[in-house]
Amino acid sequence: MTDLSLPDHEYLTVKELAALLRLKERKVYDLAASGAVPCSKATGKLLFPAAEIRQWIEQAKSGGLSVPGPSAAARPAIVLGSHDPLLDWAIRQSRCGLATFFDGSLDGLGRFAAGEGVAAGLHIHDAKSEQWNVPAVSDAVPHQNAVLISFATRRRGLVFLPGTTKPARLSDLAGKRMVPRQAESGTDTLFRELAAKEGLDLSELAFADVARTEDDAVEAVRRGDADVTFGLEAVARSYGLEFCPIVEEQFALVVDRKAWFDEPLQKLMDFCGGKPFASRAAAYGGYDITRLGNVIWNA
Repeated sequence: MTDLSLPDHEYLTVKELAALLRLKERKVYDLAASGAVPCSKATGKLLFPAAEIRQWIEQAKSGGLSVPGPSAAARPAIVLGSHDPLLDWAIRQSRCGLATFFDGSLDGLGRFAAGEGVAAGLHIHDAKSEQWNVPAVSDAVPHQNAVLISFATRRRGLVFLPGTTKPARLSDLAGKRMVPRQAESGTDTLFRELAAKEGLDLSELAFADVARTEDDAVEAVRRGDADVTFGLEAVARSYGLEFCPIVEEQFALVVDRKAWFDEPLQKLMDFCGGKPFASRAAAYGGYDITRLGNVIWNA
């Protein structure tokens, strides 16, 4: 039976809890990441409130601890994160059985960390390191059983109506009406970063209603609700609009490692490795899928 004698301080470290439970420290990290054990994170370190740990241990039953909260096995078959037209199409066309909830990279990463889905699509740029996705993922899910997989390189830039003045750079947007994306999106974060580098004062722009998907943003320009949006070449071409490239971004999937080997994700990735997927990517334009499936980062 586990010894319930706890140190006399208010919080336990990972090492102290591992010693108390006679587990490896890695297992303690897994319990914390899945929400199974009460914990808090301060100054980048996991801390475990001693009083709640005692109560948690006392809930032990024969065969192990009765742990609250979601486990990795309980993740719903949902793909979260950023909306990508090619990924969206592949999920439907492959009939893999995965549902989708696309509401931005940052929203998806947070939901993934909370166990609300098996994968999340991301394009989060880190201005300090100039890296895509890895800094954000390694900070959000450092101890979850997760892996970051490359999906595609995408061309993003300024989408505008044919016959209108062509903006060549972000600084040309002063005085324009623009379709913005939600604050939880990688697109909004990237746009603000690049605008700051070019010295574009965002107060010089007029903003239309927020668009929550790539298609919605470009469709708003096509309807005439705004002059421009910071969108994907693939979507601009689909709607017959003009496109000025600004950046090539890395779109990747953070995936629960256990779910990766289950039928839905395997069926999706098998489909993505086939000719219909490659043909669709080429028809869209603005995609490079040569690194599809490459492992970028492991927890």
